[in-house]
Amino acid sequence: MISLRKSDFFSYLIRLTLAVTFAIAASSALAAGYQRLEVPATSKEPAISALLWTPCAETAGFQQIGPISIQGSTDCPLSGHNLPLIIISHGYGGSFLGHHDTATALANAGFVVVSLNHLGDNTRDKSSAHRLSIFETRPLDVSRVISFMLQSWSERQKLNIQAIGVFGFSRGGYTALALAGGIPNLHASEERFCNDSQPSQEHSPLCSELKNKERLLRPVPDARVRAIVVADPLNLFDTTGLRSVRIPVQLWASEYGGDGVARAHVEAIKAALTLQPDYHLVTGAGHFVFLAPCPPALAQSAPDICRDPKGFSREAWHRTFNDAVVSFFRHQLLPEAP
Repeated sequence: MISLRKSDFFSYLIRLTLAVTFAIAASSALAAGYQRLEVPATSKEPAISALLWTPCAETAGFQQIGPISIQGSTDCPLSGHNLPLIIISHGYGGSFLGHHDTATALANAGFVVVSLNHLGDNTRDKSSAHRLSIFETRPLDVSRVISFMLQSWSERQKLNIQAIGVFGFSRGGYTALALAGGIPNLHASEERFCNDSQPSQEHSPLCSELKNKERLLRPVPDARVRAIVVADPLNLFDTTGLRSVRIPVQLWASEYGGDGVARAHVEAIKAALTLQPDYHLVTGAGHFVFLAPCPPALAQSAPDICRDPKGFSREAWHRTFNDAVVSFFRHQLLPEAP
């Protein structure tokens, strides 16, 4: 819980009232449309499966995809012009549905959003998830999606090519930092993840490659990315490797961490960034708090990613979280917008 000093209470009420007023006004103008999207295969790379979320002038309904209820309209005509583009990068073994509420909030606010399944590191296919090379292919996946949206998507003329951002969670947070110019350091990664007698299941196979140091990691940055939101990122960087990140960063850390990410790892990123990030600590929460709130069926089948500490409401907090993400991207990508 976040405690407020008495002197801050009235200020908080004013901000809350303004936020609610804006949300009501925005929801009356736009909803979220969504549809399946496939980035075609190339001679060297398979197709990328994704979901496309867009501003929509129709009234939003609820659609069921497996156990998850999506708020939006299928195949709704795109509303608006000169629209910013956000790519969502999930964590280890994740899915393009993992942050569906954040994608919906961004689409409601006038962003075009693509959430992708990373090749070889998603719910259905973890064939490359435990190889060091995944930290080079993940950023390439995002760059392929951006290129498709700007060059081949049927509505590409409605995009603002100067307003592209990336949202990343866990490994997706690493991915966003790499796209922004971050250079991984194998020694720092080994020190951080492989000194325990029993590394996590996710890191144990990777530690073998890290200790051998048979190769360097050189992900390709993407200068088209102008701002990033990074939530509990996997930190494969040293201080020097983050000096080249020179775009605006909103950085989130959970108090308790988990799944190979610790609060200290995120704070090391905060200290290393040349430009001061917009930093947020989520008190009383663990690593998976950044995933969308779980419906009952998913909470029962995947309790590890759905269970939050006692007294913490993921559903309530996500409203605050999504508002902050939308506000950051709007301020950084569309500074002259009302």
